[in-house]
Amino acid sequence: MMSRLPLLFAVPLALSMPAAVCAKDAPTISVETLKTIDKELSSDAYEGRAPTTPAEDKTVAYIIAQMKAAGLKPGNKGSWTQDVPMVESTFANISPMVFVGGSVPVSLAPNTDMVVRSYRVLPQIAVKDSEVVFVGYGINAPERGWNDYAGVDVRGKTVIILVNDPDWQTPAREGLFEGRAMTYYGRWTYKYEEAARQGAAAAIIVHDTEPAAYGWGVVESSNTRPSLELDVPGDHLDQSAAIGWMQLDAAKRVFASAGTDFASLSEAAKVKGFKAVPLGLKASVSMTATIKRQKSKNVIGVLPGKTAPKDYVLYTAHWDHLGRCTPVKGDTICNGAVDNASGIAGLVALAEAYTKAGPAARSVAFLAVTAEESGLLGSQYYAEHPVFPLARTVGGVNMDSLNVIGLTKDFVVTGAGKSELEDLIVPLAAAQDRVIKPEPSPERGGYFRSDHFSFAKLGVPMLDAGSGQDLVKGGTAAGRAAAEDYVTNRYHKPQDEYNADWDWSGAVADLTLYYRLGRQLADGNSWPNWYKTAEFRSVRDKSRAGQ
Repeated sequence: MMSRLPLLFAVPLALSMPAAVCAKDAPTISVETLKTIDKELSSDAYEGRAPTTPAEDKTVAYIIAQMKAAGLKPGNKGSWTQDVPMVESTFANISPMVFVGGSVPVSLAPNTDMVVRSYRVLPQIAVKDSEVVFVGYGINAPERGWNDYAGVDVRGKTVIILVNDPDWQTPAREGLFEGRAMTYYGRWTYKYEEAARQGAAAAIIVHDTEPAAYGWGVVESSNTRPSLELDVPGDHLDQSAAIGWMQLDAAKRVFASAGTDFASLSEAAKVKGFKAVPLGLKASVSMTATIKRQKSKNVIGVLPGKTAPKDYVLYTAHWDHLGRCTPVKGDTICNGAVDNASGIAGLVALAEAYTKAGPAARSVAFLAVTAEESGLLGSQYYAEHPVFPLARTVGGVNMDSLNVIGLTKDFVVTGAGKSELEDLIVPLAAAQDRVIKPEPSPERGGYFRSDHFSFAKLGVPMLDAGSGQDLVKGGTAAGRAAAEDYVTNRYHKPQDEYNADWDWSGAVADLTLYYRLGRQLADGNSWPNWYKTAEFRSVRDKSRAGQ
C-alpha cells in the first residue's frame, strides 16, 4: 500500500491572527519537538519502522514516551496500545508470468516486467493455464450505469485491468467518474476487490506512470517486501489467488501476441458500454509463501474532556514505513522522514499544545496507527474495533506527510466536497491569510490513500488537508518543482531522510489550523456531518441515530 502523496510539505511559524482569536486558539507548536521526533524516528536505528519487526517495539516505545511527556493519558482502558492481529506472507520462488496460446509465448520476469503476490494465506500459490480476459478499467458501478464485467464470466480466469478511471484524462473535475479527480473505482485496491467478487483467479493491473501518478519503482518497492494483512477467519481465501501489476511495455507484448492492439482496446475501454475482451491466451504464475502470524500495535493517547468526556475529537497519523527496501546506492533503509515520521511529530506537537491550553469540554484522542503502508490496516482495525465508539467520535484530522519546504499561501483539502468540516476550515484558513484551492493532482486519488478513509467508510468525518503548492518564497513554480522532486527522488525510497535544513514554517501553519479546528470541535457541542450528496452520509446518520 502507498500513502497518499503529500500536497506539499510544511510547518508554519506564528502567523498573524485577528483580534477575535483567543489565546486558547493560538497554540504554541514546538518546532523543536517536530525536529527532534522526526530526526529520531527516521534515523537508521529504526530501520524504516516496518510493522511486526524488532523496529516496531522500539518505535512504539518511543511514541509512548513522547505521548507521556506531552501530558496524555493511556487511551485504551489503561493501556497505551491496541493489538492489531496481522499475518505476514513473505513470497519467494516467484515464477515468470507466462502467457501462451498467442503468436508467440510471452514470459514476464518478476520485478522487471511484473510484480505479483497474494492476499490468500497459503504456503503455495499457483495459477495455471488460466484464460485471460481484458476487462478495461475493471469497474462495476451500477449507480453510474457502468459494468466492465457485464456479459462475461471471469471465474477462474486472469483479468488484465487498466489503472485509474475511464475519464482520467478529462482536465476538469466533471464526467461520469469525476474527470481528472480519481474516484475509488480508480484505485488499485478497488480493482482487486471487484475482481475477487467476480471470481477471478488472478488480477493484473497495467502500470502507466501518468494515470497511476507514480513510477514503476514505487510499485516494485511496495509489492516486493513481505505482505501484511489483517489476520481474519477464512485466511482471505475469498480473494483472487494472484494479484499484481505489469509494465506497460509488457502489456503491449501480451496483447500483440494475442493479435490485438493494446492502445486501441484501451481507448475502447473509456467508452460506456465497453465489453470485456477474451484474449485467447492462457496465463500461469506461481509462488511460495512463508507465513507468520503476529500482532502489531496502534498507539493511543487521550486528553480526557472536562464536561463531555464520552465525546471524542480524533487526530491520527501512521507510524509505519517500508522498513528495508530496494537499495539505492547501497542504502537499503526506507527511513520515511516525511512519510510519516513528520506526521507522528505533528501528532505529539499537537498533544503538547492541547495539554498546555488545558482540557477541552470533550475528550481529544491521539492515534498513531500501524500498517498504513500495507493497506491502511491499523486504521481499518481501529475503525472496525474502536476503543472510543464511532458514533461518539465527533470528527478529526489525519496527518500523512507534513510540509517541510516552507510557508504557503494556499491550503488544499483532499477529496473536497464531502464533509461539513470543510465549512469550518474556510474562516480558519482566512485567519492565516491563506486561500483554499483545489487539489493540484486529484488524479492521484489521495482521498483513498491514507488513514482518514478507514474512518470515512464507517461514517466519521475526518479532514485530510494541508499546504498547497503556492510557496510564499518562490510561488507555485517552486512549490510544484519541490513536490515533483520529492515524488521522483524520495517518495518510498531510501532518500526520504531527515534534513536539518528543512523549513518547518509551513508545517507549523498547518498544525495551527488543525489545532484550531479540533479545539473548536472539542469545546463545542456540534456534530459535523457529511454533505447530503456524500457517499458516507447514510452510514453516519445510522450511526448517530443509535445515540
